[in-house]
Amino acid sequence: MKPNVIIYLLFSLFVILMSWESQNAVAVASLHQEVTQEEAIRLRILANSDSIKDQALKRDIRDSVNEAITEMVVDIHDLDEAKATIEGNLAMIEDIVEQELERMGLTQSYEVSFSEVQFPTKLYGNIVYPAGLYDAVLITLGEGQGENWWCVLFPPLCFLDMANGEATQSNTVSAEETEETEVEEDEVEVAFFVVELFSTIMDRIFSSEKA
Repeated sequence: MKPNVIIYLLFSLFVILMSWESQNAVAVASLHQEVTQEEAIRLRILANSDSIKDQALKRDIRDSVNEAITEMVVDIHDLDEAKATIEGNLAMIEDIVEQELERMGLTQSYEVSFSEVQFPTKLYGNIVYPAGLYDAVLITLGEGQGENWWCVLFPPLCFLDMANGEATQSNTVSAEETEETEVEEDEVEVAFFVVELFSTIMDRIFSSEKA
C-alpha cells in the first residue's frame, strides 16, 4: 500500500475519533443544567475537626438547620425574598447550633453568618453548580478545620442521602438518568466501531505489505 494512502487512512481515523469525542461532549452537556451564582442560596458548614464527635455534631447541625430553613422557604419562589427570610432568621440558626452543642456537651465556639462564600463545582442529580462565590449561610464550628458540608438551600435541594452524605434530588430515577444510560451504551457501541475500523485498516496495510 502506498505511503500517501496510509497517511490518508490514518488521517480519516483521526477525524472520526475527534468527531466522536465532540459528539460525546455535546451529549453529556445536554444532560445537565447549569445554575449561576445569582440563582441559588447555599449552606456551608465547617466542622471543628475530623474527630468522630466533631463530625457527628456537624451532621446533627446540618440536619436541624436544613429542616428549619426548608420550612422557611418551601413556599417562596423569589430569590430576594428567600435571601431576606434566611438572613432575618440567623438568630434562630444560632439557637439551633447552641442547642446541638449543649446536647453533645461541647463548649467550642461557633459563628453563623450570611455572606458570599466560595464553593467548588458540585453536581446534584443533573444540576451543575459551578465553582464561585454564592450567597450562603456559613456555619463555622470551633477551629473550622474539619471536613465541609455544603448543599443548596434555595431552591431547596438538601434532600439528604444518608448513605453517602450527598445532597440529592428527591426523585431517585429520572428521565435524564435513563437518557444518560442510553448515551453511555451508545458510547460503547461507537468505541467498538472505532476499534474494529482501526483493526481493519491495520490488517489491510500489513496484508498489502506482505503481498
